[in-house]
Amino acid sequence: YEGKLDIFLAELKDLTVRVAMLESSPDSYIKLDFELLRIELREFEALVSQLKDSLNSSSPMLDSLYTEVKSISKPTVIQLNAHLNPGYQYGGWGKDSKPVRGHESMHWYGAYSRPSVYEFYLYSNYDKLIQRSSFTHHGLPQGYEGTGNNYVVHGNTIYYQAANPFRMSKLNLTSSVYSHRQITKASERFTYTYSPNQYLDFSADEKGLWVMYATEEAMGKIVIAKIDEKSFGIEDEWTTSAFKPLAGNAFMVCGVMYATRPGDLNTEEIYYSYDTKTGEEKHMSIPLQKFQERFVNLHYNPTDQRLYMYNDGYYHLIHLAPLPSYSLAPCWSSLPPL
Repeated sequence: YEGKLDIFLAELKDLTVRVAMLESSPDSYIKLDFELLRIELREFEALVSQLKDSLNSSSPMLDSLYTEVKSISKPTVIQLNAHLNPGYQYGGWGKDSKPVRGHESMHWYGAYSRPSVYEFYLYSNYDKLIQRSSFTHHGLPQGYEGTGNNYVVHGNTIYYQAANPFRMSKLNLTSSVYSHRQITKASERFTYTYSPNQYLDFSADEKGLWVMYATEEAMGKIVIAKIDEKSFGIEDEWTTSAFKPLAGNAFMVCGVMYATRPGDLNTEEIYYSYDTKTGEEKHMSIPLQKFQERFVNLHYNPTDQRLYMYNDGYYHLIHLAPLPSYSLAPCWSSLPPL
C-alpha cells in the first residue's frame, strides 16, 4: 500500500496547488472551477477513507492523509425564528459562550427584515427560546443601533458592530452600559458573500474573544484580531490568505479560524483554516448541510462544542463530532468528552 500512499500524496499536493491558485487569483475565480475541484477533493477524501478501512491499521503516512478527513454532524432545523416571521432573514441566535453564575443556560436571539440590528431577546434556557418566552428584552437606543449580524454574547455582554459610526460596540447585560472601540484599519469595503455590511465578525472560543475583518492593506483578506476583554482593545493580529468576499462566514475554534464558502443551495463548505498559535494555514473540504442557501450568523460555542447558524430566518444547530485522533479543533483533547 506504500505505492498507493505515494500516489495519493502526489495527488494531494496537486490539489493543494490548485486550491491555492484559486484562492490567490480571486479576480479570475470561476464557479465551475470551484465546483469541479470540490468534487475532486471529496472523491479524494473518500479514497483515503476507504484505504484506511481496508487496511484496518494505520501509519504515519496514512495518518497525514487522513488528518483532514473530519466528521461533522448534519444540522438540526430547530424552528422558525421567535417572531414566526420568515421575512426576518437577518439575525442570529445562540447561548452565552462564557456564562456568568446563574445564567449558564441563557440563550439569545435577535433578527430583523434588514441587516440593521435594533434589539436582542434573552431566554433563561433552550426550552424558553423554543417557547418564545424571553425573560428580558434589550432595545438599542438611537445612535447605538448595529448592523452586520455577526454578533455574539460572551460573559453576559453582547458584542456587535455599530452602524454609525462604524466601530466595535458592546452592551453589558447586567449594567446596560455601552462601550465602543474603533479599529482604524478595518475596511467597510469587504463583506461576506451572503449579506451587506458584515465588516466586523465577532467570535468566541476556548482561547477567548475575537473579531475578524478585512483591511485595504491585506487587499480584502481576513484579518484575525484577539480582543482584550478588560480594555476592549486589540491584543494581536494575524493576516490570513482567505479573501473575505468569497467567504460565506468564518468562526474560531481553539484559536483556529475556519472560513466557509458556498457549495450549492443546501451545502456550505469549510475550506480554509488558520492557526493563530503556529501560523499554519490549511485547505480542506468539509461540507455543512444547510436548510436554506443564505446565512448571516455562524459562530462556535465552547461550552457545548456546537456551531450556531441563523439560516434565512431559521435556527440551525450543528454538532461538531471530533474523531479520536484528529479533530476539527486541536485543543479538544483537553476538554471533557461530549
